[in-house]
Amino acid sequence: MVNRIGLLAALAGFLTAISTIAATAQTPAKEIFGRTDLPSVTTPEVHGYYTKGCLAGGVAMPTDGQNWQAMRLERNRRWGHPQMIALLQRLSTDAAQDGWPGLLVGDISQPRGGPMLTGHRSHQVGLDADVWLTKMPNRRLSRQERRDMSAISVLQSGKLTVNENIWTREHGRLLRRAALYNSVERVLVHPGIKKKMCETYGGDSSNNRWMIKLRPVYGHHYHFHIRIKCPEGSPGCRAQNPVPASGNGCDETLDWWFTSEPWTPRKPDPKKKTPPPRPRITTVADLPPACRVVLEQPQPANEELVTLTSSFSRTAALASSVPSTAPLGGRPRTTIPRSKLPVPALRPVAD
Repeated sequence: MVNRIGLLAALAGFLTAISTIAATAQTPAKEIFGRTDLPSVTTPEVHGYYTKGCLAGGVAMPTDGQNWQAMRLERNRRWGHPQMIALLQRLSTDAAQDGWPGLLVGDISQPRGGPMLTGHRSHQVGLDADVWLTKMPNRRLSRQERRDMSAISVLQSGKLTVNENIWTREHGRLLRRAALYNSVERVLVHPGIKKKMCETYGGDSSNNRWMIKLRPVYGHHYHFHIRIKCPEGSPGCRAQNPVPASGNGCDETLDWWFTSEPWTPRKPDPKKKTPPPRPRITTVADLPPACRVVLEQPQPANEELVTLTSSFSRTAALASSVPSTAPLGGRPRTTIPRSKLPVPALRPVAD
């Protein structure tokens, strides 16, 4: 009788596990990764590509530093590979020496990376970060202010060029500093900002090495986007095609952005009556196989243990680890406001 009860209990557990796996397999990956509160406590490793992957062993950007403040805390997107978080902290210090009062840090990644509930296609592997083009105020913002405060566009209203009453030399120095780091793959900025940087720095060929990293792309006039290279110890990380080996990007590829083509939405073909196919839902199975393992890895006892401060200890984080609640747990995130900017029909092939 006892053996029969034990067998039935084991069978029930097996069926529950199968049911859970089946449910997870059909659940959009963004619902799982986007509602996961804490990272895995393991050796940092990137799996996949910037727009299709995940992150193991991520750490958090502290909410405050001497030269930075993290914004939109309710999104829980201030996580990244340790190299990304360390670079942001270094940038905050170096930029202060250039006259920038402090960084307002936007989205980096989710605790275990992966697709987000709303917003970005990239930021999935902890190697992307958004930094506001708004100077940090000389006081600490409240949590509500960090939620409600808007970044300031540096463009002229309704135009593609910078507003000279908002743009400062310190803006240019900040972008220069970010692009100078060897680990930085590229820095995404609005075409109008790239144009301004070309006017300021493009005449000196000694600037080409970092200027070529400033890549024009729509939308990036409230913030700029830093992307770093695949780190060592992540053989599963897929690198992006490198930026051109020569030049500074102040050429016909930039001129293209000031034609109507990239800013004009495609007109529907009146002869084509077939409705567009419904977008396929991305599940965990569509991501690198290692991402399922990342979801199952243990988590730290609390957020403080995996926040990158001077007292951070991965050994202590590992010692505190508890079973992961990632696959089914987590709290819903705040919806990100949609951009009101015109969305181009095409992107440059290089990016």
